[in-house]
Amino acid sequence: MIRIGIPRALLYYEYYPVWKRFFEELGAEVVVSPPTTQDMMVSGSSRVVADTCLPVKVFLGHVLYLVGKCDYIFIPAIRSVKSKVYNCSKFLGLPDMTNAVIPESPPILDMDVDVNKGKRKLYQAIYQLGRHFTWNPFKVRQASLAAWQAHLNYHELMSSHNLTPPQAIEIISGIPEAEANSSYLSSTRATIAIIGHPYLLYDEHINHRFISRLEQAHNRVLTPEMLSAEELQLATARLVGRAYWTYEEEVVGAGGHYLQNGVDGIIGIMAFGCGPDSLMMDMVRRQASRLKTTPFMSLTLEEHTAEAGIVTRLEAFLDMIYRKRRIQAESCR
Repeated sequence: MIRIGIPRALLYYEYYPVWKRFFEELGAEVVVSPPTTQDMMVSGSSRVVADTCLPVKVFLGHVLYLVGKCDYIFIPAIRSVKSKVYNCSKFLGLPDMTNAVIPESPPILDMDVDVNKGKRKLYQAIYQLGRHFTWNPFKVRQASLAAWQAHLNYHELMSSHNLTPPQAIEIISGIPEAEANSSYLSSTRATIAIIGHPYLLYDEHINHRFISRLEQAHNRVLTPEMLSAEELQLATARLVGRAYWTYEEEVVGAGGHYLQNGVDGIIGIMAFGCGPDSLMMDMVRRQASRLKTTPFMSLTLEEHTAEAGIVTRLEAFLDMIYRKRRIQAESCR
């Protein structure tokens, strides 16, 4: 059985159920790298120049972990998934970069995804990928349809049950669901929305267990994946008009929605040196400043970000929110 390696980084949290279902439908075994470790981050950073963004360094560390553990590594080049909406350059050149800096990597299964080239080109790319496993186009088509349905079910599960991607993936994979949020919802101190890309929000090593810290402090945490596609699109249109970046809705759409829907505070998480992230996060910050109703804080992550600094800023932000809630409660008496 052919083993396909999938790094647990970058677009893993966005598309893992799609990729897993597609390859398994074609008879392959999917091998996923474990959660990020310090060794992974250091090894990935050692292969590229210092200016490379943190998510790419982490991704390369995951690829290095998979060397010798699989027959192929799947690294698609996702250029655009919506008409006239474009992806960051790091996603476009990811297969070529990996080939260049990790020559010992297993063969890379590359797939070019760009809806601006039309459906015909996309279908051709899917069939070309499927030919590594079968020459029967009907099997490839069946696998692609099953994968697309898995993608729809995955996002529906998150938005309808208020789940994060790791929680939804556990359910899809048949792992017993962790205890529900009810363990702390009965004594919720505040509702905090976290906005940003999944590869930053759910990598507990690089963000120093940020969401877990919020939950352990008895806060309800909301994320972009808990919103429907329609809610994200409406909020994005209201804030900036037409989206330009492929994953802009994870920041601008989620930020715009939560600013007007009664959360106690919003925290934006972005990667150091990321131009699109800095622009998108600034749009949300400016809207928060105009509305003056919801406290907003942004955090920038890179490989030298200290846990103490994250904890200090988080505690200060939460103290401000708790104090605001106490004052509001006292004024209503």
